Amino acid sequence: MTSVEDEDCGGGEGTAVALIPAAPGTEQPLLTGITPDDEARVRKYVARASAASTVRAYRSDWQLFNAWCAARGYRPLPATPEVTSAYLAEIADIGTSFSAGRPLAKASIERRLAAIVFVHRAAGLEPPTTQAGAATLTTMMRGIRNAKRANKPGSKRPADADVLRDIIRGITGDTMLDLRDRALLTMGMMGAFRRSELVGIRIEDVTPHPRGLSVTIPYSKTDQDGKGHSVAILEGRRIEPARHYHAWIEAAGLSEGRVFRRLTPHGRVTDTALSEQSVALVVKKRAAVVGYDPTLFAGHSLRAGFLTEAGRAGATLFKMKEHSRHKSIEMLSAYVRDEEAFRNHAAEGFA
Repeated sequence: MTSVEDEDCGGGEGTAVALIPAAPGTEQPLLTGITPDDEARVRKYVARASAASTVRAYRSDWQLFNAWCAARGYRPLPATPEVTSAYLAEIADIGTSFSAGRPLAKASIERRLAAIVFVHRAAGLEPPTTQAGAATLTTMMRGIRNAKRANKPGSKRPADADVLRDIIRGITGDTMLDLRDRALLTMGMMGAFRRSELVGIRIEDVTPHPRGLSVTIPYSKTDQDGKGHSVAILEGRRIEPARHYHAWIEAAGLSEGRVFRRLTPHGRVTDTALSEQSVALVVKKRAAVVGYDPTLFAGHSLRAGFLTEAGRAGATLFKMKEHSRHKSIEMLSAYVRDEEAFRNHAAEGFA
């Protein structure tokens, strides 16, 4: 079966429909492959095996790997563990013209490797991580993780309850932009949404509840099977995401489709949904207005803000995981570690 990425793979071979002699009593030869119509249907669902945002990222990452291989005369598909190791080591160490000339962070390097593995598997080829000689690649990636952890720069600041209240109080107008941004920021934080989830919310996915809003996330990074998640957004008395949501959709005259949309320079609501990058820009812009350093914030600050605040309030990791839709408890531990370090401290009785 051909890959959904074949057009970008630079060398992947298509699947040929091979004919074999007809079996006794049959009028048509039997096929060892599948027909183009059958293959198209299979490819459609293969393409949906990963979230759209993940596939877009993989496509971009694969193109960069292709360009790097072409510049050196290496074959990208199938790629050997040695070629893959050389590529990852370079982007981790000195960067390349294909990585904006600077070393990449650990998460970016991990994603580059994941993209290479993804394309190989989609093309029906053994990825470099499981080929003979993959031990060096595995060990090298462990070294990259250790090195990047030791040199990790300061992380982005979470937009916790105090920060978010400051930001919302700084939005003093009632323009369409003000109404949209208030709804975006409060729902983003109180729903612990990923950026892709936040900009993907449709009005049809939102149900009013006496205590706030219920938002259905039909498909997300940790829900590759499309089972869906229901996210309960509590209204409370201070952040008020439900009030800001209703104010925005009523003023914008929205009854269906994406909740968060682009505006024209004159403030007219368009049919185009906000991009994931726009979430980060809104957070940075609104934080700067009230005196925060915008470089300390990103789109993830809203999600991190909820988890940080939940940890401070003593929420269990299980409840936090249920709300944030993380894959594992371990991924949440960092959000509560700092708070737990000073709670019931061993020096409490004599310090």
